[in-house]
Amino acid sequence: RDAGLLARAEGAGPRPLLAVATHVHFDHSGGLQHFEDVAVHSAEAAALLQGDNYEAVTWLSDREVARPPRPGWSARQFRVPPKHDKYISFPATNLFAGDVISLGDRQLTVMHMPGHSRGSICLHDKDRKILFSGDVVYDGSMIDWLPYSRISDYVASCQRLMELVDRGLVEKVLPGHFNIFGAERLYRLASNYISQAGVCHKISTCAMRSIASIALRVTNSRITSQ
Repeated sequence: RDAGLLARAEGAGPRPLLAVATHVHFDHSGGLQHFEDVAVHSAEAAALLQGDNYEAVTWLSDREVARPPRPGWSARQFRVPPKHDKYISFPATNLFAGDVISLGDRQLTVMHMPGHSRGSICLHDKDRKILFSGDVVYDGSMIDWLPYSRISDYVASCQRLMELVDRGLVEKVLPGHFNIFGAERLYRLASNYISQAGVCHKISTCAMRSIASIALRVTNSRITSQ
């Protein structure tokens, strides 16, 4: 479900696989355990290595699962497992703004876009003017009330998204959720968020973040103890 990608290194024959997560939230990092080499922004690398399900905001119910992966599997017991050091090789886990992931016939530039989470990234294909936006922006209500969300960071990231459009650097957005959309819609989504990020929004978001934080700690504590 991630708007990141599986990046294949250049060369003939079987190519090593690199799984890139746009951020560490459970619906984008839960499958990383199946890959040997993984990459995530450095701000969230520790959470991935430790299996920090509070930062991964792991909260899954059975009604959200169309088909359990195996008999007896319970969504409420699901956790993002730690990605131990022995499975990590450079450049996995530590992506930084400006890093370039080469796919051979295309180059993807890492753009650190915090706000939704502290390690959220977009991947920008400058040549094709495509933006893999993860959960930084999608055609829906932006979530900024999770434990490591930050409105001021989100506003700054949205300003950068608008600049990309103004400079003609993005024509198509491939988000982590919902439908693909174009530059005009990207600009509108980013500008709408900025215009709504006033005092009232900050107060209501603070209250929602407190509730979410308590619920996540209680839920993950209960899972750990069982």
